[in-house]
Amino acid sequence: MARRSTKTPPPDDSYEEKILDIDVVDEMQGSFLEYAYSVIYSRALPDARDGLKPVHRRIVYQMNEMGLRPERGYVKCARVVGEVMGKLHPHGDASIYDALVRMAQPFSMRVPLVDGHGNFGSLGNDDPPAAMRYTECRMAEATSLMTESIDEDTVDFAPNYDGQEQEPVALPAAFPNLLVNGASGIAVGMATNMPPHNLREVVAAARHLIRHPNADLDALMKHVPGPDLPTGGRVVGLSGVRDAYETGRGTFKIRATVTVEDVTARRKVSSSPSCPSRSARRRSSARSRTWWAPRSSRASPTSRTSPTASTVCAWSSRSRTASCRKRSWSSCTS
Repeated sequence: MARRSTKTPPPDDSYEEKILDIDVVDEMQGSFLEYAYSVIYSRALPDARDGLKPVHRRIVYQMNEMGLRPERGYVKCARVVGEVMGKLHPHGDASIYDALVRMAQPFSMRVPLVDGHGNFGSLGNDDPPAAMRYTECRMAEATSLMTESIDEDTVDFAPNYDGQEQEPVALPAAFPNLLVNGASGIAVGMATNMPPHNLREVVAAARHLIRHPNADLDALMKHVPGPDLPTGGRVVGLSGVRDAYETGRGTFKIRATVTVEDVTARRKVSSSPSCPSRSARRRSSARSRTWWAPRSSRASPTSRTSPTASTVCAWSSRSRTASCRKRSWSSCTS
C-alpha cells in the first residue's frame, strides 16, 4: 500500500499573506495580563461573595442539580466527579476529587460543605482518602444555605466551557462561607491565606454591624476576637490578629494544648487536639517528638477543638512547655 505524501500543499491563490509587526514588550504585557486574569478569576482565588473557587462552586452547584440534598441518600463520589467534569469543569478528575474530599474533611474546614461517607483521609495525610469509586457523598446542611433560592433569579448565570450548559457566576450563599471556612490560594501576582472563624461570632458581628453601620474595629472584635480553626490549639497574642483585621496582613503564633498521661513507669504520652504536619514529623527525635499544629483555634473560653483528632504534640519533660509556630495571614495582595 502506497504511503500518503507528507508534503505541504502549495498555498491557494486566494490566500493573502499578512505579517503583523508587534512590539515584543506590548505582546508580553498583554499576554501576561490575560494569563494573570485567567488564573485569578477562574482558578486560584475564591470569590468574596460565596468564598468558593470555581471548582468548589461547580461541585456544590452540580450536587444541588443532582438532588443530593442532606435528607437524601449518599451516591458514589465518582458519579459526582464525572458530572462536574463532563458539564462544568473540563479538567482532570483527580483535581475535582481532591477538592471534593477537602470540603468533606472536618479538620480542613470549620463547617464542612460535603457530607462524606467512607474514608476521606486523616490528619497529616497519614491515611489518604480512598478512591472515588469507594467513597460516597451528599450535600451538608450548610451547603443547602449556599444554594438556597438559586432558581429564583438571585444570581447571574454564564455559559460553561462549551456553551451547552449554564453555571452560576456566584452562589446565593445565605451563609458567610468566606469568613467561616477561610480561604487560601496562590495566583499570579496575588495570594490569599485567611483562617476560619466561628459561625456564631461572625453572625453576631454581622448583626451588630447592621444595627451600627459605623461600628469600629474594637466593637466588632468584641464579637469576633480571633480565628477559630477546626484542629485545636491556642493563639499566643492577638496583636497579629488585629493587624490582619485592620490592614489585611498579619502573623500570629499558635500553641498546642497538651495533656500528659502515664502509660508506664518510664513512658509518658502527650496528646493534643492539634493536628501534625508532615515537615514536623521529619524533625521528631527519640527524646521529644515534635509535631507542629498547622492550624489552631484562638485562645478563648468559647473556642472549640476537634473531638476526633488526638495526636502527639510537642512536649519536653524538662521544660514542660508546648512548642509554638508562626502562622502567616494575608488577604489578596499584589
